[in-house]
Amino acid sequence: MAARRFATRALELLFVVVVLSLLAGAALGQPVLLSFVETGSMVPTMQPGDGFVAVPTPLAGGIEEGDVIVFEAQQLNGGGLTTHRVVGETERGYITRGDANPFPDQDGSEPPVTNGQIVAVALQVNGEVVVIPELGTAVEGMNGAVGAVQRRLAITLGSRALLGTQGLAFLIAGAGALVLLVGALTDDGGRRRRSGDRDRSRARKGVYGGLRLAVGMALVVALVSAGTMAAMSGTQEYGLVSAEFDSDSPTTVRTGENGSLTYPALNGGQLPVVAFYESASDNVAVEPDRVRLGRGEQRNVTVTLQAPPETGYYPQYVTENRYFAVLPLGLITWLYGVHPWLPLAATSGVLATPFLLVGLVALRGTVRTRSRSRDTGFL
Repeated sequence: MAARRFATRALELLFVVVVLSLLAGAALGQPVLLSFVETGSMVPTMQPGDGFVAVPTPLAGGIEEGDVIVFEAQQLNGGGLTTHRVVGETERGYITRGDANPFPDQDGSEPPVTNGQIVAVALQVNGEVVVIPELGTAVEGMNGAVGAVQRRLAITLGSRALLGTQGLAFLIAGAGALVLLVGALTDDGGRRRRSGDRDRSRARKGVYGGLRLAVGMALVVALVSAGTMAAMSGTQEYGLVSAEFDSDSPTTVRTGENGSLTYPALNGGQLPVVAFYESASDNVAVEPDRVRLGRGEQRNVTVTLQAPPETGYYPQYVTENRYFAVLPLGLITWLYGVHPWLPLAATSGVLATPFLLVGLVALRGTVRTRSRSRDTGFL
């Protein structure tokens, strides 16, 4: 029985992780653990609507020929995320092609794909992509339902704060607070009961341990917080043109010279954030590389583009990582220096801890989700 209960709990946790990954990926506009294809360009490997496991680029290691990657296309289908296979590599980047397409993307207007454009790699086992049939249908359905709820609440309450990824975080936090309140009102942990009665009560269907609920709610808050910070982060693209003439355009620079432009860093959320900027290409630099933004605050960041000695078009990228400023700035900077994911994990943990502590106090004992039947002999 213990093994069966463990397996059941593991499946429940896996389901929660899958659902949260799908919702977060749809809200962020980029894959989070799972993704799917919308067109038939990858047939027969993947049919339209099929899903796959999306391994984040930092964990995937080096990109090799034969890998199926998710990248930010510049021209394909008007730009945006595209899932195609790497079929070659040049000095300027990777050559990609959909399995159903007769020609590489770069035979058209799409330039070679650089590392800064790649956001994930499809998981492969024995050279075959691990495919999840019809995953995309479920994602689009859930995304539409969540978006409809957010819009309805925003209209009802007259607040745009409930829209977008931060709005989703507020909704999850509100739902967690509601669980705490209901749990506190329905908790009968203060009664005097024999330990045998308590054990039998917890074993009955519809009766849940308060600790499990508190931990589960804290986990949800942490995941949503991490997703929100990931949504605020991203990669900014600059189309650098190395030319033999001067131009008023800040992205058209004479060969061998430097040009600069201003990137407005704006915090449109409700919490202060710390933003870090790094070059994701060889010919771009950023100053300053770190800013702190209060609610509604905007600061300018200078991006310097260096034109290569050869004329041509060179897409350049700057990565931006944002974190809620709930930890000391020095600590966030140190964690970021170790790995950009560490401040995200630490901040999410800090934001989830109050929910865990309050939950442990409010949800003492057990929480019932159904009333007792009258024929049990209890009042």
